[in-house]
Amino acid sequence: MADPSAVLVAARDEEGTIARTVAALREQFPEAEVIVADDGSRDATAAEAERAGARVLELPRRGKGQALTLGEQAAPAGALVLADADLVGDLGAIVRTGGDLTIAAFAERRGGGLGIAKTMARKLIRARSAFDAREPLSGQRHLSAAARAETFPVAAGFGCEVRMTIDAARAGLRVSELVLPLSHKETGLDVRGFAHRGRQLVDTVLAAGPLAVNHRGLRLPVVGWTLALRREPAVAAIAAIGLADDLWSGPERGFRRHLRAGRTTGVLKLVGIPLAGLLATRQISGALLVGLSANFLNQLDTRPGRALKAYLAGALVVGAPTRSAVFLLPYDLREKVMLGDAGSNALGAMLGLSSVSRLTGRSRWLAIGALAGLTLLGERRSLGALIERTPGLRTLDRLGRQA
Repeated sequence: MADPSAVLVAARDEEGTIARTVAALREQFPEAEVIVADDGSRDATAAEAERAGARVLELPRRGKGQALTLGEQAAPAGALVLADADLVGDLGAIVRTGGDLTIAAFAERRGGGLGIAKTMARKLIRARSAFDAREPLSGQRHLSAAARAETFPVAAGFGCEVRMTIDAARAGLRVSELVLPLSHKETGLDVRGFAHRGRQLVDTVLAAGPLAVNHRGLRLPVVGWTLALRREPAVAAIAAIGLADDLWSGPERGFRRHLRAGRTTGVLKLVGIPLAGLLATRQISGALLVGLSANFLNQLDTRPGRALKAYLAGALVVGAPTRSAVFLLPYDLREKVMLGDAGSNALGAMLGLSSVSRLTGRSRWLAIGALAGLTLLGERRSLGALIERTPGLRTLDRLGRQA
C-alpha cells in the first residue's frame, strides 16, 4: 500500500488539541503533508496548527465536509488519510490493510449520546450500498487514490463520512474497518451535545439523498425537491421533473443541444413543465408563463442565492408565496444546500402560476415577451456574466454570499 501523500484534518475551535494532533500525525506519517482546513475557527486553532508544522487553509465557516473538500483540492495527488482534530492514538496501521477505503473503528466507546445518529447512519449505508458499518461516523480514514477519486468532493457537513462509505462501496472498491486503540473528545448529554448530534443526524440524512456540485467544487444536498410537498399538483409535478434532471442529466446545456440529443431530461423539462402549466391554468398563456418562468429561475441558479433573490423580487410583484424561499435563502447563501433544478423550476412555476392570476391581457403578454427575450439571451450569453458586469445587480447579487 502506497504511503499517503497528505493527511487532511478539518478543525473548528480546537486550539487546545490541534497542536498535539498535528505533531502525532507528522510522526506517524513522516512522508505526508499535514493539511489543516480551519473551518472558520474563532480561536487560535490556525496559529497552533501552523506552529505544530501543518499547512493551514483558513476558510469561512462552511461545515466539515466542505472544509475537507477544499483541503483535498489543495492536497498533492495520491492516497489520503483523514483524521479528526482531537484524535488521540496511533493511526499508522490504517495504511497497511491493503484496501481502498479503510475506516478506523474505536476499540472502546466512551461517553457519547443515545446512538440515534449512528444507528440511522448504519441503516442508510446498508440501504444505499449493502455495506454493514460498525463505525459509520468515524472521521479516521485511509483512502487509496482510487477511493479519493470516487468519493471527493465529499458530502456537506457531518454527512461526509456516510456518503463517502456509500460512494466507495457502490463503486465496487474494497471497504473495510480496522479496530484501533483510539480516542477523541466525546460530546456529552447536555444541550450542546444534543444540538451537535441533531445537526449530525440531519446532515447524515441529507448526505444519503441527491447531491450536486456547485461552482466552488463543493458537493451539497439538493433540497429543492422539498417544494414538491406543497399542495399545488402542478408545482409538485414540476419539482419532480426538475429532480429527474438533477439525478440523471447529461452534459447537454441549452435548448438546442437538448433537442439535438433527443431523449434527455432537458427535453422532458421542455415538454413537461409547460404541459403541467397548461393543465393547471387551462390557458396557453398560462403554460407559457409557467414554462418560461421555470426556465428563467433555472438559468439564474448558478451562484448561491441568485435564483432565490430573483424569486423573492418577482414574488413581491405577483403575490407569489415567499415562506419557503425566505427559509432556504440563508442556507443557500452559506453554501449548505443547493436548490437544484427541482427547486429552481418549482419556484419559477410558482411565479408563473401567481402571474396568471395577477396579470391579465396586455400585461400578461408583455411578461411572456420579456421572459422569452431573457430565455433567448440566456441561450446565447450567460445571464450570470451579465449580472456580474452590471454594477447595481452585481452588488445585490453578492449580498450575503460568502467570498
